[in-house]
Amino acid sequence: MATRECGELKKIFDPRALRSNRFGATLPAMEVKLRYRAREVTAADVAFIRRLIEENPAASRRALSKLLCEAWNWRQSNGTLRDMVCRGLMLELHRSGLIALPPVRHVPRNNIVERRVLKPVSIDQAPLRVRLPEIRPLEFRQVRRTAEEKLFNSLIEEHHYLGYTRPVGEHLKYMVFAGARPIACLAWCSAPRHLGPRDRFIGWSAEARRRNVRFIAYNTRFLIMPWVEVPHLASHILGHAARAISEDWERLYAHPVHFLETFVDPSRFRGTCYRAANWVKLGRTTGRGHNAPTKKPRVPIKEILGYPLSRRFRQLLSHVE
Repeated sequence: MATRECGELKKIFDPRALRSNRFGATLPAMEVKLRYRAREVTAADVAFIRRLIEENPAASRRALSKLLCEAWNWRQSNGTLRDMVCRGLMLELHRSGLIALPPVRHVPRNNIVERRVLKPVSIDQAPLRVRLPEIRPLEFRQVRRTAEEKLFNSLIEEHHYLGYTRPVGEHLKYMVFAGARPIACLAWCSAPRHLGPRDRFIGWSAEARRRNVRFIAYNTRFLIMPWVEVPHLASHILGHAARAISEDWERLYAHPVHFLETFVDPSRFRGTCYRAANWVKLGRTTGRGHNAPTKKPRVPIKEILGYPLSRRFRQLLSHVE
């Protein structure tokens, strides 16, 4: 849709007009009908979306989500439309009976099935037992959206005890090379929205957390290849990552990160390399997992470790305009 047409759409579907009953909205304007990813959807918003669907009867669900993003100017920090999140929001409204979406036209690929068919790759697995100075300088490559991303995925799938899971949201992937040999992999993604020990450590408000959690990167995978035994290698890699990640994140997603965090399963690891790299223990998880239906622990309890990238991290993360 052309820019001029999008501008007209915003005028036609102005939520403020709905709240003034310009289109005969029958529901109270500020009544919250749904909360989705920290966004409140009011009755006026629902009426707005219904009219959008009515005025575009031939549009697919994907096209409607893009139209809604344009009308609401709902974008990521790098300017990209948040149409995937918007599709999820519209689907929740549809399932709740608040709107009626058109029939599905495209069935997306099953990423879980695709993950299972990742094939092992053939690389040099000769034992590497040396001192760190003997293999320095190491080469650190950010491989997200490069030809080496498939190699990263395969190595994580084959050699990390959790396997490979496709990240959701913003994420970066690093590979570390000693000469031509890959010796380590690190994956980072968007941080969990709610994490009690982390939130208390930062001291931010609920509103600041909602707005600024995107400035935190979560270390989801850290793999040193099983045949590599180099003392102090892991903490050296973490130190380099801390120096590089904010600039790399801003290059890809148009905003920096100010804080790093990770989980460590104490039944498997002691987190020695993180502590050696000056990461701080923040507390422990509750064991309830993501979107837990009860308050009872149902997954392993893990230690939460954090690393500020700036002395002003609390000020930066707590700022609300």
